[in-house]
Amino acid sequence: MKASHHWALALGLLGASVACAQDSWQTQGVVEGNLPASWQALKTQMRYPDSWLSGQYSDFSAWQSHSRQILRQALLTPESTRPFSPQTLSEEDRGSYTAQKLALNITDDNRIAALMLTPKSPGPHPAIVLLHDHGSKFDIGKEKMIRPWQDPAKLASAQAWADKFFSGRFVGDELAKRGYVVIAIDSTGWGDRGPMVYEQQQALASNYFNLGRSLAGEVAYEDMRTVDFLAGLPGIDKTRIGVLGFSMGGYRAWQLAALSEKVAATAVISWFGTWNGLMQPGNNVLRGQSAFYMLHPGVSARLDIPDIASIAAPKPMLIYSGGQDKLFPPQAVEEAFNKVHKVWASQQAQDKLITRSWPDLGHVFYQQQQDEVFPWLDKWLKP
Repeated sequence: MKASHHWALALGLLGASVACAQDSWQTQGVVEGNLPASWQALKTQMRYPDSWLSGQYSDFSAWQSHSRQILRQALLTPESTRPFSPQTLSEEDRGSYTAQKLALNITDDNRIAALMLTPKSPGPHPAIVLLHDHGSKFDIGKEKMIRPWQDPAKLASAQAWADKFFSGRFVGDELAKRGYVVIAIDSTGWGDRGPMVYEQQQALASNYFNLGRSLAGEVAYEDMRTVDFLAGLPGIDKTRIGVLGFSMGGYRAWQLAALSEKVAATAVISWFGTWNGLMQPGNNVLRGQSAFYMLHPGVSARLDIPDIASIAAPKPMLIYSGGQDKLFPPQAVEEAFNKVHKVWASQQAQDKLITRSWPDLGHVFYQQQQDEVFPWLDKWLKP
């Protein structure tokens, strides 16, 4: 064989090996949906070793303390020491209850506004922390849950939101009529703490990390502090504090129930699933931006979404999802429902967990759902 043929053969083999090498190293790119090319392999590594369902734990109380500590440390927020020092900014008489706009030190770093409704009937009252949604609508936050006053523009915006998602009702006002003290705050970026625009969220989250903190962690810790504030008020039964949230507020609700032992009952509306079911091309959680309000570094490698919610077991929890909700695929929701039922059953508390998918409804909290949720809250929070 001529030397030129040897070189041609060698070059051909080299070309083939280079092509194979290209095929292998190219798995490190980015694919559709903002996912790393290795996303499917990475998902197989999400085995949730700290889950109660992992079989690694035998003492439920010890597991609760352990997993709650994992979540609390991931918030990257220090414990606040300043007193809340509430101040009434404005007030409105609403017949059977009073509406107040307050200023309070929600953390050592932030003094914010809150809306609170207080029944005129004698206390001590049960109480509800209401957690607003995301919705990419930042001009209102707490006003999505409690009807505002003295600001016609905010009232019009809030009423339109209530018409779209809540059958025209303000959830907080409905609960106040039933005898609950109700409070809602703005998360960073909404209402009096904004408004910002959708495209700012990712930069805001990165700047929290640059400051050694976490955007999602601040939201979660401020929700914890809201429960603490209520628990310290005269006229409130601190053993009967509930939580209700819609959409991102639903996420905040099961998260808050996991973080705070002071939460007695929790209603989660339209934010539940498994990471396995949600981390699929086309799903909303893959878009970034708003997702940063709900992402804690490293937690999803150790605990699945229903694992975190289950830290609240065996306390009462209700979780509703819409069968037509495009944000939460039915299979992801059903998998998550099955997981939480296994945990509550392990604690002989099946009667304290309600899960339901509403086949004909989407991403909403309509009156027919409210008419079931409110009596359920009464069952667990009223004597």
